Amino acid sequence: MQSDRLFLEQFSVDEFSAKIASNEPFPGGGGASAAVAAVGIALGNMVARLTVGKKSYADVEDEMQELLVKTEDLRKRFLRLISKDAEDFIPLSKAYRIPKDEAGRDEELERCLRLAAQTPMEIFDLSCEALALFEPLARKGSKLAVTDAATGVVFCWAAVRGAAINVKANTVLMKDRAYAKKLDAHIDEAMAKYKPTADSIYDFIYNR
Repeated sequence: MQSDRLFLEQFSVDEFSAKIASNEPFPGGGGASAAVAAVGIALGNMVARLTVGKKSYADVEDEMQELLVKTEDLRKRFLRLISKDAEDFIPLSKAYRIPKDEAGRDEELERCLRLAAQTPMEIFDLSCEALALFEPLARKGSKLAVTDAATGVVFCWAAVRGAAINVKANTVLMKDRAYAKKLDAHIDEAMAKYKPTADSIYDFIYNR
């Protein structure tokens, strides 16, 4: 695979969604979560972009300029993770085909499960990071784009949940239960922390 070039330059949105809809094992839920997060944080970037340079928002100009940089960086990182998730799943799909009585199968499967959990975990962490950026965007950004901020929050929270379940799909199969429980605990703690954030931002905008 050609890393971030795989889906970003070769496929349109229609083609990418068609590949997800196919019977191929990837792209799957992890890559789809990264794509949703990319769209979500792009909406955040738009809010910041519509705020900077406006006289009525001069008091938050510096903050919005900083958010422009952060949201654009996250957008690009999410896009790269779409194909990275597929790349990391390939070894696991091959490991499952190793005969069950072949020496070293369990060790190889364990290694591949860890690898397959890495990218959805990164998507998860970055989606949580993205959610936090919407707090100032929703409360201080252009009122013309406030509903776009709400939509971005919904998308990023969906990515959090999608990535979380894809991490746990791997941890549930790991033989190293201590390692698996460590990853699960990280997921559980972060979801408990960021769900109120997502709800608060969305409700703030919805009830305006």
